[in-house]
Amino acid sequence: MSERAPSLPRTSRTLTVPYTGGEERRGPVTMGQANMIRCMLRDEPAHINIHDVWPVPDGTRTEDAVDALRALVVRHEALRTTFPDTSGGVPAEQVVSAEGEFTVTVLDHGELPGEPAVYAEELAREARDARFRLDRDPALRILLVTLDGAPRFVSLAASHALTDVGALSVLKEEWLGLLAGDEPPPSASHTPLDLAAEETSPAGLRKSQASLRHWERIIRTGPQAMFAEPGAEGTEIRTPRLVLRSRRASLALARAAERTGGLPATVLLTAWCALVGHRAGQPECVTAVPTSNRYHPRLARSVNTLSQDALLSLDLRVESFDELLRKAWGAALNAYRHSQFDALALWDMIGRTTVERGSQFARDVVFNDVSTLPATVAATTDEAAAGADAPAAEPPELELSWGPDQVLPTRILTFVYATEPVVHLATWADPSLFRREEAEALLTGLVRLLEAAATADVPLASLTEVTGVRPAVRGPEWVRADGSWVSPPLVAEALGKALGGRAVHVVARTPESGASGDGPSGAGAHPGSGEDRVLTAFVAAGLSPLTPVEAHTALMDALPGRPGVLAPHRYVIVQDPPAEADRADAWLRQQILVEGTGRDRDVT
Repeated sequence: MSERAPSLPRTSRTLTVPYTGGEERRGPVTMGQANMIRCMLRDEPAHINIHDVWPVPDGTRTEDAVDALRALVVRHEALRTTFPDTSGGVPAEQVVSAEGEFTVTVLDHGELPGEPAVYAEELAREARDARFRLDRDPALRILLVTLDGAPRFVSLAASHALTDVGALSVLKEEWLGLLAGDEPPPSASHTPLDLAAEETSPAGLRKSQASLRHWERIIRTGPQAMFAEPGAEGTEIRTPRLVLRSRRASLALARAAERTGGLPATVLLTAWCALVGHRAGQPECVTAVPTSNRYHPRLARSVNTLSQDALLSLDLRVESFDELLRKAWGAALNAYRHSQFDALALWDMIGRTTVERGSQFARDVVFNDVSTLPATVAATTDEAAAGADAPAAEPPELELSWGPDQVLPTRILTFVYATEPVVHLATWADPSLFRREEAEALLTGLVRLLEAAATADVPLASLTEVTGVRPAVRGPEWVRADGSWVSPPLVAEALGKALGGRAVHVVARTPESGASGDGPSGAGAHPGSGEDRVLTAFVAAGLSPLTPVEAHTALMDALPGRPGVLAPHRYVIVQDPPAEADRADAWLRQQILVEGTGRDRDVT
């Protein structure tokens, strides 16, 4: 977070706001709610709660602002919903109240400190730090920031079990409309209980099962991590925000869409995937694409948590940008169609699949395009923090600015807030992989790629020349195994540590070659050849009995935060390490006690 402005005197009072006029209902939780509640029970609140800032129109009285908030609560069932029983983990039921109350904390100032919009943003972020009690807390935690009694901002934190970025955008738009005297039309969008009824129908259950099959195919065959390379480690990364605002990019995006006949959103997604895959040195780009479930009209304006991920796998092994764009359209639609699922069943599937594969599912890349959502205010109010309430100025041709950092479980997270009159997006890139100048070069490279695609088809082989972004550098010890970049020395190190310091040697060989391979880790051909290898781990048991199942289980527990480590396809347990422990042929001469895949209890 940026350095906070010096505190100035302020007073605080809490308003208790009663409401009536709703309808009491109850029913099962939605798939999206179950997914988010699972995260809320596991993660720190600052990582999973969301927030927003709503600038208050001049002349608004406190009672008017509060009355408009009350109207929203009565209008939207999600804002009157609790989950009565979380004692067993994720609840099965949600309850909508017909009447009740919520609170508004009024912070009055004689002078607002520093930049007012930035101050309001800081208050909203701080409000995220406390957990929401799912069985009793309202969906919104509301601060009303006033100056000499006149409201200036609403700073709020929101429960992700009941809202997402799209829902906050809808609420902001309706709240401003109410303050302007506009009566919102009757809602035609699904309530959470409407959606739950649809999801639990036979057709909804079949759709969920199809989604699980889609995810399993990608998790079983795609790269286990997009950024498996030297320097990538850890599961929680403190990452600064980098904001791009560019008129050049907006004009180029529009021209590229016109030239290719593609939608601007698809063109931008294609360019981003091409660039990320190029930088990562991967033949495909696997990325999570949230907010996908608002593509249907009945969900577009739903106040609900609909931000289950769509998992996109885009094969980059084509000749040109235009060819990739044609593939991206179908791949994105396929991902969106498979973005409603039972989250508990999904994670059960992920656990089973990754153990069988010997991998760790990494949500390395997240691309969240919220530019088409109603009244979008840059998601977590990055727009406000960047001074969006300042007088309108000439759109910047290409402007990069750094903002506060936060802890994220991703390597690259991107929010797209607008595509016209500027492309406005924010990226959080793992600083161990992207120094500041490299992160800036990535966004500048995106603009250059859009400009090139605006005038002609771009050969993907020319991406380094066109964008200035170079692929990751991996040493000769890195190989491709089971569709992933893997470092056999890192596998041996991780397995040895997981087994209490036992001697381990890992061989990577082509399927048709002998187990010895060549080189210090049996790497075989140059890693750039793209030929997949089979990994075999030789493990010295010493005086303690050891089975392949025990070795595999220990390594699986050690995989999180090690994207360059994939479990061996086979474990060979020997009594003692050879004298020349760095030679694969020496390990081959040792007496084999037992060997097997470790994936089950059958050994050979």
